[in-house]
Amino acid sequence: MTAIHQQPSRGLTPLLVPVLIGGLVMLALGVYGRAHTPTGFAVGVAGFSAALPMKVWLTTGAFVLAIVQVVSAMSMWGKLGVTIPPGVHRWSGRLAFILTIPVAFHCLYALGLQYDVPRVLAHSLLGCFFYGLFTAKMLALPKQGTPGWTLPVLGGLSFTVLVGLWLTSSFWFFTAVGLKV
Repeated sequence: MTAIHQQPSRGLTPLLVPVLIGGLVMLALGVYGRAHTPTGFAVGVAGFSAALPMKVWLTTGAFVLAIVQVVSAMSMWGKLGVTIPPGVHRWSGRLAFILTIPVAFHCLYALGLQYDVPRVLAHSLLGCFFYGLFTAKMLALPKQGTPGWTLPVLGGLSFTVLVGLWLTSSFWFFTAVGLKV
């Protein structure tokens, strides 16, 4: 009788904690954004004429870096035929995330979660979803036993949500108001 070697199951169990914590982050941001009384004034817009242009340009920077993330991830997974150093992926992701922090802080602190205008509601919900998703992705990164599709799916979703955030904010601003700094 020959023993058959089976690989351990790569079920969804290792994703349970990262997804639950990401969900809690998303929920906490939404609840805070809704329950907190918005201040209505900007926080730290150094170098910009106002808060809205600051948010628009920082989000655009994060959007461009997210494109670098997709291209470098495709390179890491061998989909481009070109090798991009892994540091490019790590640092573009770090910088993109850092650019989103003042934007999110201002949105939550000065504006709160708004639901009066469909575009703004979509933007508010996408923002909460982005940080919950990003949390889940970062917590899933070092986990052993996660399914092979985990990082491509969570990374792809993060990119898609960031594109949605950019479309409902920066793209809207550029087309409705213009290119202001």
